[in-house]
Amino acid sequence: MGPDHFRFFHALGVNLKQIYGQTEVAGISVVHRNADIKFDTVGHPIPGTEIRITDDGEIITRSPSVFLGYYKNPEATGRALRDGWLYSDDKGFIDEDGHLVVFDRTKDVFTLKDGKPFSPQYLETRLKFSPYIKDSWVIGDKRDYIAAVLCIDYSVVGKWADEKKLNYTGYQELSQIPEVYQLVERQLRQANKDLPEAAKVVRFTNLYKELDPDDDELTRTRKLRRAFVEKRYRQIVDALYSDQDAVHIDTTIKYEDGRQAQIKTDLRIVTIKE
Repeated sequence: MGPDHFRFFHALGVNLKQIYGQTEVAGISVVHRNADIKFDTVGHPIPGTEIRITDDGEIITRSPSVFLGYYKNPEATGRALRDGWLYSDDKGFIDEDGHLVVFDRTKDVFTLKDGKPFSPQYLETRLKFSPYIKDSWVIGDKRDYIAAVLCIDYSVVGKWADEKKLNYTGYQELSQIPEVYQLVERQLRQANKDLPEAAKVVRFTNLYKELDPDDDELTRTRKLRRAFVEKRYRQIVDALYSDQDAVHIDTTIKYEDGRQAQIKTDLRIVTIKE
């Protein structure tokens, strides 16, 4: 959960807390305490638990609740357990107040153009705080700038478009209306506000469809299958990192009831200028 969502619940008076843990430590290892809640952290270790950060930024844990190993898998156990420490495969750091900040899974952490690590999930969550954006996919590992592919929330943006008397026949057409791009750009500018220069979204496009678990683009808990979508939408990624201002799409999509539809459309690509 991103800091914007967290702040929203606390503004309502809900004493929401963040926890961090994994199956290998029997659940929780870090948790927020009353009156010591920071919106971008997961709190302090629970009693009996030690947390350290390795030289390459990995979170490691030592406690009596750390597991003995993976069943009949000594190789995986050897990778996870070293000298009594459990290696989480998560990246993070401990802030000046002793709170743990979790970036993301190691394989998903970006290296920005300035060489600093960055969690795309952090920015994706910030973007999804907007009522107009249902899903977001941030790209930019070891690239010259950050780009984003956005999926609008059809019901919310549709209502907004109806009030503006904008004509459209479905999701695909609505997503490509110039006024909708302007609306989405305003959400991106808001998300960019507090980010370091290298982490700001520079170019974006609106996808012609929603990301869907049935298409293997999301897990059932709506987590992005990053490697899969990057392969599926390689044409869009290439266009975002070119001087193109549009990308032509000619593809087939399948519906849950087995029907298929041919999609031919041009997706606009917008550069966010200061």
